[in-house]
Amino acid sequence: MPLPGARLLVAAALLLPSVSPSPIFDAGQKVLDAITGTRDSIETPHIRQSGRKLNGKFLHITDFHPDEFYKAHSSTAQGVACHRGKGPAGLYGAETTDCDSPVDLVDATLEWVRKNVKNDIDFVVWTGDTARHDSDEKLPRSSSHVLNMNRKVARKIVKTFSDDGALSVPIIPTFGNNDFLPHNIFYPGPNKWLQAYSSIWHRFIPEQQRHSFGFGGWFEVEVIPNQLSVISLNTMYFFDRNAGVDGCAIPSEPGFKHMEWLSVQLQRLRERGMKAILIGHVPPARTENKQNWDETCWQKYTLWLKQFRDVVTGSLYGHMNIDHFLFQDTKDIDLSLYDKAGTSREPMDDDFSIESKSDYLIDLRKSWSNLPGSAAKALEEDLDAEDELETQDEDVDELRNRKKKKKQKGKKGKKKKGHGKIGGKYGERYQVSLVSPSVVPNYFPTIRIIEYNITGLEDAPVWTDSFDINSKVPDELPDFSEYEEAHQELKRDLEVERRKKGGKGKKGKKGKKGRKGKKKPKNPELVIPPAPPKGSLPGPAYSRQTFTFMGYTQYFANLTYINNDLTDLSETSKWRDGDFSDEVPNHDKPQPKKFRYEVEYSTFTDKIFKLPDLTVRSYLKLASRIAKRKTKKAKGKAAEEYNEDFEDESDSDADSDDTELPEPEEGDSDLDFTATRGKKGKNKRRKTNKVWKHFLQEAFVNTIPEKQLKKWSRR
Repeated sequence: MPLPGARLLVAAALLLPSVSPSPIFDAGQKVLDAITGTRDSIETPHIRQSGRKLNGKFLHITDFHPDEFYKAHSSTAQGVACHRGKGPAGLYGAETTDCDSPVDLVDATLEWVRKNVKNDIDFVVWTGDTARHDSDEKLPRSSSHVLNMNRKVARKIVKTFSDDGALSVPIIPTFGNNDFLPHNIFYPGPNKWLQAYSSIWHRFIPEQQRHSFGFGGWFEVEVIPNQLSVISLNTMYFFDRNAGVDGCAIPSEPGFKHMEWLSVQLQRLRERGMKAILIGHVPPARTENKQNWDETCWQKYTLWLKQFRDVVTGSLYGHMNIDHFLFQDTKDIDLSLYDKAGTSREPMDDDFSIESKSDYLIDLRKSWSNLPGSAAKALEEDLDAEDELETQDEDVDELRNRKKKKKQKGKKGKKKKGHGKIGGKYGERYQVSLVSPSVVPNYFPTIRIIEYNITGLEDAPVWTDSFDINSKVPDELPDFSEYEEAHQELKRDLEVERRKKGGKGKKGKKGKKGRKGKKKPKNPELVIPPAPPKGSLPGPAYSRQTFTFMGYTQYFANLTYINNDLTDLSETSKWRDGDFSDEVPNHDKPQPKKFRYEVEYSTFTDKIFKLPDLTVRSYLKLASRIAKRKTKKAKGKAAEEYNEDFEDESDSDADSDDTELPEPEEGDSDLDFTATRGKKGKNKRRKTNKVWKHFLQEAFVNTIPEKQLKKWSRR
């Protein structure tokens, strides 16, 4: 019986003349000498005077989960975790299981990256979870195991990206919820874990950032001098499952201090004319009933990104192992939360089973169906001059009084149609977070190469490693009393700046009758950062410009083929169906094929997603297509778009057994049922949203059997 599974995009597709991305193997990316920079600052790293130039690409790698106790050909059964017994666990990992990664997979991945990626990227973001799960009672985790594995992998990464001992590109790591003990619990700093990671990551954390890292685990790396920074967030202080802290609303909490630090850093970057990429481990996922972050942290983060939308280029996360994207809707900002406690949402499931993940993606889709009805249409239309001036510069009063404004319908409300409902031409009401799948083979090992616009930076100075390889590794953290004082001083400076921006006196802005200026928040500890300067263009996350994310190419390792343990496998074999713990490998000893990553898909060539770039506007359009369900008969362009996004599917195509699927509830189906000729009840055909199905397919790295995929796509 042939192995089922979704189609596989091959690397050859990227070689077509019409393709716009620059493959990592393209020799054209190896350009000439960089020009020495003339501008420097206290926080600017040394500038390399070498042959390296910017490539406009960077690597996102996440969730290694290396397991030093992993054994090839061991059992994949629950509680055994590929540590003992006999079973089908492959040399490079047991794909589509809950086993962690063998060290062989980590080594092979980094070796492939060294040969094929290293010379074609500008920096690396590494978003945490570099220790195994605590999934075997006979081998409980310990602090020494967690730290030693993180130390080993950090050294391997340094070796991968080093030339003569010096790093060739900056590496920016962040904490995962498995990188310390107890699992999920990370207490306020300074603490022993911050001290340990200050040593483990000493090659990655700039000297001038070590105080902030030692205080709270957050830091910034200027990856392109005077142009672009990557800010590493410690999302453990935002994580709703971290019982060691309490959100971001109380000044004594590390989450509060983290947000204040982030606000100061973003304001400084704005003043220097720079942009920022934010990275973290746990994404700010939030559905109608569940969430990853404490609500006060989500509220502040969303507000901060709204205020600094001219600075932030994008946000990248890991943790969830599935490939997807999220929106933060600034219409959900509720400043009254800082005057009262509590939220109705529950923490998201921590087990992240396939079923719970599919339910989560279905919840996301439902939320996208609530995008403004005219948004999709507006995204396809040109704007007149009045629309182009629409922005989302709502002040604190407007945020607090939103409920009152909804009741006051009038001419002012009627103006906000089309683009107005999504925050103007560029969709500034929303923010996008990109979540990358993992190296650990819960599905297939995956890495991502993101390409960004470097127009005007072709000869820009590049980062260089200023670390003295002969220096002693710090083993103790300094005294942080001075940092605490400095933190309070930065906060006061920010509040002074806010008052300057807020206007003077009670008259308010000229020409606004009855306007008394901005009211102070009821909670005096909530200091709202300044909005973008009036008349400034939206940032790279919203419109194509320098540093805009243009697309990404995703690579995966087909372990079913590489491990070479099952019979009748070809290179296009995609997955192992269900529980295969009783299967026996072909060979007594592993006989793997050559390890490699290959293209899973590229946003530049994906004919279903059709993403022109990774701006908020493009993702809003994609989300509206994913959320599209059964509709009344359309005409003209609407009918063409409907036909493009939907495809015919027969019941017999989806169900190879006798199991009868329940009919979807009325009003909650993406299927358009149409009967074909023949016996009653036989060979029924239905319309299914192929964009939604494709989204599910890519979310699980093409490992879900076709039958299961079709069932999910009908929900």
